Amino acid sequence: MENVDYQTFKKIEMRIGTIEAAAPVPNSQNLLQLTIDIGSEKRQIVAGIAKSYKSEDLIGKQIVLVANLEPKAIRGIQSNGMLLAVGENENSIILLTTDKKANNGLLVL
Repeated sequence: MENVDYQTFKKIEMRIGTIEAAAPVPNSQNLLQLTIDIGSEKRQIVAGIAKSYKSEDLIGKQIVLVANLEPKAIRGIQSNGMLLAVGENENSIILLTTDKKANNGLLVL
């Protein structure tokens, strides 16, 4: 594992967001397109969690999102952030969520 200095780590902006919409990405077994409310705006991201979560089960979940990640097109869909999750493989993904309701957009300290 490579160490990252504190100044580099400080550049990463992690925020709390609530998933408002989720849908499978066409022609993909693993990708979901999510709309996430991060307080000041709504973000669209593409996440490889479809083998572990059904779209309808994600609505209302609060997640941790890397909010200042450079946007990237995934399967032609603009992804504006990355959710944080853990897992041993794509079939056992666990989202990092809050244990209590938090305001959307709060910065992870």
